Amino acid sequence: METADLKIISASVRKDILTMLELAGSGHPGGSLSSVELMVDLYFNHMKINPKNFNDPKRDYFILSKGHVCPVLYSVLAQMECISKDELCTLRKMGSRLQGHPAKDKNIPGIEISTGSLGYGLSIAVGVAKGMKTLKQDNRVYVLMGDGEQQEGSIWEAAMSASHFKLDNLCAVVDCNGLQIDGPVDKVLNINPITDKYLSFGWNVISVDGHNLEEVDAAYAKAKLQKDKPTVIIAKTVKGKGVSFMENKADWHGKAPSKEQLLQAFKEIDATL
Repeated sequence: METADLKIISASVRKDILTMLELAGSGHPGGSLSSVELMVDLYFNHMKINPKNFNDPKRDYFILSKGHVCPVLYSVLAQMECISKDELCTLRKMGSRLQGHPAKDKNIPGIEISTGSLGYGLSIAVGVAKGMKTLKQDNRVYVLMGDGEQQEGSIWEAAMSASHFKLDNLCAVVDCNGLQIDGPVDKVLNINPITDKYLSFGWNVISVDGHNLEEVDAAYAKAKLQKDKPTVIIAKTVKGKGVSFMENKADWHGKAPSKEQLLQAFKEIDATL
């Protein structure tokens, strides 16, 4: 899909995210908005999936390790017509399939695993990738993590395992928006130099502007060519990207916009097109 089309989809996803959260009165806009381009390009240009059959054994796998940003995943699935736009309006409602963290038992197409507690998505992805290698299948495995999530020790156990087993069918993405619920990542518990850390663990590392669709697209394509090493894409992003009053604000990690703020945000997103 061309970049111009992806930009239109990205704008629509941002509006979906904000609409869902305003209707729910709660949720996580900051990290959802920062990962939009990473998700849109992955799903529309790179993942091998069948929207009519997400259980296709030949599919690629996606794991949302930072499960609290599920609004971006739900919106992308709606853009692919896997779930309805109307269902997006049920986010966090009693009885809804679309809870505040992805739930496997809700039978949502494309949700491979329940996530929420940070730090274990990469371990699951390593297990799936190792399984595909053992079965001699060419399925790829993708996992999206947050930068604050890199503070979890289990991340580094998984990173060591992925390198040891030469899982070149694994592509991890770190959404480096620089903020977590308690403030700047480097002040809460500094993870840098994150690139050097992954290199020292034996990974192929690609650094990109996470909002530049051309760079993101090229990174995913390059990851597919890597042999004998897992790949991590270190994506520099902006928390709350696309909405001026949310950008780079830690307090928008986990709260919903008001109706008035939603309308202002729509105007700003539309202006980018």
